Amino acid sequence: MTSSPQLIGWAHTPFGRSLAPDVEALMSEVASAAVADAGLSADDIEYITVGVFGSGFSQQTFEAALVGSATPELAKTAAIRTENACATGSAALFTALDAVQSGRARVALVIGAEKMTAVSSAEAGAVLLGGCHLLSEAVYGSFPGIFAELTRRYAERYGDPRQALAQIAAKNHRNGVDNPYAHVRKDLGVEFCSVASDRNPVVTDPLLRTDCSMISDGAAALIVAAPDVARTARRSVGWLGRAQANDHMAIDARADALEFDGARRAFRTAMAQAGTELSDLGLLETHDCFTAAELLQYEAFGLAEPGKGAAVLAEGTTQRDGALPVNVSGGLKAKGHPIGATGVSQHVMAAMQLVGEAGAMQLPRIDRAAVFNMGGAAVANYASVLEATKR
Repeated sequence: MTSSPQLIGWAHTPFGRSLAPDVEALMSEVASAAVADAGLSADDIEYITVGVFGSGFSQQTFEAALVGSATPELAKTAAIRTENACATGSAALFTALDAVQSGRARVALVIGAEKMTAVSSAEAGAVLLGGCHLLSEAVYGSFPGIFAELTRRYAERYGDPRQALAQIAAKNHRNGVDNPYAHVRKDLGVEFCSVASDRNPVVTDPLLRTDCSMISDGAAALIVAAPDVARTARRSVGWLGRAQANDHMAIDARADALEFDGARRAFRTAMAQAGTELSDLGLLETHDCFTAAELLQYEAFGLAEPGKGAAVLAEGTTQRDGALPVNVSGGLKAKGHPIGATGVSQHVMAAMQLVGEAGAMQLPRIDRAAVFNMGGAAVANYASVLEATKR
């Protein structure tokens, strides 16, 4: 993309049950840190975008203004809050990218954050269910219930994916061991993830606990800068392509609920903009809110034909030493899924890999990485193709 904005700084809290009392405190942990990481000062920030799902996790709203409350030197900077279900963080990022690419701002601060553990698990589940089409899908009772239904339909059409789901869970948990920000840093193994047990109970049949991302707190931030600003940065990451695509909110309003057509269109549009094939990617950070989601994304993105996603796992393609490592960060499954922070976090993880700053997670040098973040069951879909422009 010509004159594409660049990522020049970032910050990330650990994900999990945070001692931070609220989302304001979480945002304060990353706002100044990201600015400093970019080698800038608060005076350089011309626009702030904030991604917080909220929707019942706290009585406090107006989250865009909370940035200035927690970080007073940013209180007079123009700020806006976005919400797009589990793609809230990417919505904030794409809003900032548009502002910088249009010339309305030269430097923008993007923050994604969520405090989910201040409410009970039952309350959190009810809040999250609001991200589905309640009129037609409340009958499933929860978001795990919706993905359990998709998994049942997959099994009826293509055969039981239980082993493939266990392999995805085990892969992502193994990767999460090396991520200092991850909610769970434990290698669980395929056998544990395969079978229901007291320690891995059924959440909604056929999904087990290891098939479902966790309720997490956390925040991440990025600095998006115009190319002339990025030229003086110590390192930078740019976009080769990016796209958003939507689909019907209700899964039964779609021609094929298992196709993940919106995810396919967003990913393939971004790849086409970038002039990139799957074989050109060194990393994919994708939205494994449930293991079934990652399996369906393999097929939507062209890693496998419909119903053949298990072959990708059997061949080891998506392992960290495979042809296309997927979720080297541990993904949402191990890293955690604080709703508003997720899309921002995924881009931080990819950027760190591209510039060689991923620590124990680091892959051998990679040139291109893709990020996919979705809201709902592939309703709001965001895809990025990134490359390092300065290491």
